[in-house]
Order: sequence, then structure tokens, then C-alpha cells
Amino acid sequence: MIDRLAILGATGDLSARFLLPALAALRAAGHTGDALRVTGASREDWDTGRYRAWAAERLGRHGGGLPAGAGEAVVSALHYRRADVTDPADVAAVVAGEGPVAVYLALPPALFPAAVTALHAAGLPDGSRIVLEKPFGEDLAGARELNRLLAELVPERAVFRVDHFLAMTTVQNVLGSRLANRVLEPLWNSTHIAEVDITWDETLALEGRAGYYDRVGALKDMVQNHLLQLLCLVAMEPPLTLGERDLRDRKVDVLRSVRPLTEHDVVHRTRRARYLPGRIGDREVPAYAEEEGVDPARGTETFAEVELELDSWRWAGTRFRLRSGKALGADRKEVAVHFRPVPHLPFGPGGKSPAREGPGGEARPNVLRFELEPEGLTLDLTGIGAHAHELAPLSLTARMEPQDLPAYGRLLLDVLNGDPALSIRGDEAEEAWRVLEPVLSAWERGLVPLDEYPAGSQGPPPHWW
Repeated sequence: MIDRLAILGATGDLSARFLLPALAALRAAGHTGDALRVTGASREDWDTGRYRAWAAERLGRHGGGLPAGAGEAVVSALHYRRADVTDPADVAAVVAGEGPVAVYLALPPALFPAAVTALHAAGLPDGSRIVLEKPFGEDLAGARELNRLLAELVPERAVFRVDHFLAMTTVQNVLGSRLANRVLEPLWNSTHIAEVDITWDETLALEGRAGYYDRVGALKDMVQNHLLQLLCLVAMEPPLTLGERDLRDRKVDVLRSVRPLTEHDVVHRTRRARYLPGRIGDREVPAYAEEEGVDPARGTETFAEVELELDSWRWAGTRFRLRSGKALGADRKEVAVHFRPVPHLPFGPGGKSPAREGPGGEARPNVLRFELEPEGLTLDLTGIGAHAHELAPLSLTARMEPQDLPAYGRLLLDVLNGDPALSIRGDEAEEAWRVLEPVLSAWERGLVPLDEYPAGSQGPPPHWW
């Protein structure tokens, strides 16, 4: 295990809300000890004492439920250096020391190339590792250039392009449910599955993140990475093992099978929108364009939806809909697998039943829902209700045990231990950009209108089906 961690961008929101609590969780679980040393680097003119005080306050705010001793141990392991993360001399001082170091780029994606270039000039000890937050680059060309820079610095196996979604218990349970249950895998194809909805709707608005979000938007922030990763786990062929090569090879296969979107497809199969003023619960939310730090002229979307098809034997004829939105009326974070309806119902005269829905009197299709927050699993079925020959909906629900480590704790542990199975490989990062490059291009040219929806609503109404 590497016992040195350097965080570039150590005073930002990512460090405060996720990395520091993750380190405390690792300490509380006994995964790290007194040997671990953490150097934080940022532009603030602080010293180690002030940084430790800041970190202790943030751990108190975001590390709820963790033992006080674990937080105190993490704080005592922190050191701080004021640094320009694009300056080789400053970066060299941050990573200096004996033995390999894991360098976490807790930075805006636009700074990745300059920071990696500075690391290359500064030099890293053998066995060191680089950690990058999503999105990996800002477009396909940027991802390719970033991969080139990284390849000159460390081996691919030492590059951790992390996506914390992959470390969430319920996300991993998509694979677990598929591969550990004989009843599901024979049905896991287009013959039985009509469509899959991968949704991350949230009531949260910007919450002070305008400086980052307004330059990224919902498509890059959520769909291009998190939701495409979920698509890979749902649609991949069963891997031989869950080791780094087998798992990541199968994920790349899925992305390569995504049918390229034409301009016509983008116009008719994608949506973008941003929120207007509205009310969510007991709070009034201003329009996105009026939020502090937002430049309305950028036309940044807070809602994005894309429908994809896969050109593969298993999935020909199944629709995959990826959707994410902010400032909506309710949180809905799930993967919903919609099975096709049964071909015939013998209940009632002519096969009709009060439980039938939809055009043509079709039966309610079965839906398997992987609920991501809160974590759970629900299977919607149909059975006989209180009256003979009358169908009624049934739901089988399971709640998951809380995971032993937060998602960022699991990712940091993998980084320190050198296990890249849950990180994104370079070719996978590029394929994910390839999938959405036509959408980015068409949206930039205004081919898809920027719709609007009131904050607290269900989002913009669908307009193509």
C-alpha cells in the first residue's frame, strides 16, 4: 500500500465533502494507519495549522457518524503547501519525499493537461499513481491529448480515472443481481427487455457550484460519465472475472456497440433544458440564469436526456434512455429495466382485466428497479388481487445494508492498494466521448432547442414519443 497521498486542489468542495471523510472512514475501518501522510496543495496562502483547522471543521460538517478519533488522526496526518498546480517547481515540492506517491487531481477538468504536464516536468518516484476526477477531458480531442500526456508520465495501470458511481453498492449490485441469479441472465436481452431508463433526477439546484457547473452542464457532468458507466454495467456481456482487464474489456465493448447518432437522431432523441424560478419543498429557487456565478449567454443545460441503441446480438431492438436533471420536484435515482408485456392474458372475457393499462389493453409490464439513493431493489409484478380473475400490481422490495465504506473510501483504498478494476481505462474514456460527440456538436449549433421547466416540476415534457 502506498503511504503518501498528495491532493492538488485540496481546499475545494471535493476535498471537503468527499476526500477528507473518505480518509476518516478508511482510518476508522482499520485500512490505514499512522504511516499515511497527506499533503494538500492549493492557491490559498495558508500554513499547515490553518489547513488542519479548516479540515477539522469540514470533517465535523461532512463526516457525520465517523468516530472522532478517526477524524483527529486524519487531521494530524495533513500537511499543506501553497502551490500553483501548473508550475513544475511548486508541484515538485508537493510530491517530494521517499517512495511512491498517489497524486489526486481534485481540480476542474480544464486544468488537467497543465497539471499533468507540470507533474511530468517535476518527475514522480517509481510506482507512483495519478488520480483524475470525471469528466476526463472536455471533449474527444481533449481526452485523447490527456491520455497521451498521462502515458508519458506513468503506466496505464497507474492511472486512476475515478467515477465514484462504480463504487456504490447498488451500482455494483446491477452486476451482482444479473450474474449471481440464474433466473435473470436468460431474460437479459432484447427478446424480453423493451427499454432501460437510467435516471438521476435531483431536487438539488446549484448549491454554490456555479463556477464549475456553468462550464460543464448536465450532459458532461452526469450523462457522459456516470450514466454511461451504468449503461455499461447493465448491457455488458458477463465477464470471465471481475478483474481489471475482463471487467473493463466488456465495458468498452458496450460503448463501442452504441449506434452512432446522426444529426436527425440528435434532434429527435435528445433533449436539453434549464430551470426557471420555482418552489421545491419549502424553498424558493431562482431561475438558473439568475443564479450567482452563471453566465446566461452560455446556454448551459441543467437537464439532459439522450436515447441510445446498441448494435449487438443481445440488445438489438432495446432502447436505453439516459436522463439527468437538477431542481426537479422529486429525487429519482435509479436504473429501471422494463420487460416486454406478456403475449396473451387468459383472464376475463376476451382476456380483459381491470389491471390492464395502456393502448390495446396490454398488461402492466414487469419492471426491475435498482434504486441508487436510497439503495434498494424493487421488482414490479402482476398477480391476482382480492377478487378472482382480477389482476393487481405486486411489488417485491429489498433494502440494502449500508456499505461498509463510502464510495470515495472504496476508490481511495483501491488507489492506495493499486487495484484499477473500478477505474476508467484510457480507451474507455475516449469511447464515452465518442458516443456523445454528435450530441455536443448539434447542441452547440443550436439544432436542439434549450427548453425550460419550472424548478420543482417533473422537468420539460417529452416531445418525440
